[in-house]
This record gives sequence, structure tokens and C-alpha cells, in this order.
Amino acid sequence: MPKVTFVQVDGARTVLDVPAGTSVMRGAVAAGVPGIVAECGGNLMCATCHVYTGDGADDRFPAVADEEDELLDCTAEPRRDNSRLSCQLGLTDAMDELVVHVPGCQT
Repeated sequence: MPKVTFVQVDGARTVLDVPAGTSVMRGAVAAGVPGIVAECGGNLMCATCHVYTGDGADDRFPAVADEEDELLDCTAEPRRDNSRLSCQLGLTDAMDELVVHVPGCQT
């Protein structure tokens, strides 16, 4: 089961075991991780599950698709090269650990 570490702006960390087949966003919402609002419930219609991925994450997930790319231009916190919508980050059994940084604001 993949471990996902959510790092808050103040450095606080929440480490979760999230089942493979689950998105990073769903794992966060189910555990009440602060800062992952997910207003649209993972339907790729908002940008309130924005995260900054840690080193090496780009190799583990598909590239940003056009719809996600458009929404990333609407995030409350600045978009970075490692910005992703956590609803689009599906976890697999091949993933050991993942670190994501939660922006200070989502709305």
C-alpha cells in the first residue's frame, strides 16, 4: 500500500497509507487532511485539490492532460512546474512513497 506524506506550509506532516487504485485527493479527503478542499469531488472541475509534488513524482504519473493544465492556471496559489491536481494522481501498487506539498490556500 503506498504511503503518501502531505506536507503543510508550516512543515506539519500527515502520513497516510492509501490503497492502490485511490487518488491522492480521495485519500486526503477521507483522512481529513487540511488544505485539500476538493469542492468538485474529483471530477476535474475545480482546482481546490492542488498540490506540489515532491522529487521523482513526475516519473510515476501520466503527464498533465489538457483539462488539468487549464485548471492549474486557476489555482489560488501560484502554479509551479510541479503543480498537479491531486484528483488526477492515481496510486498504484508499484508506488512505495509519495510526498506532496499542500499550498497555503485553495480558494
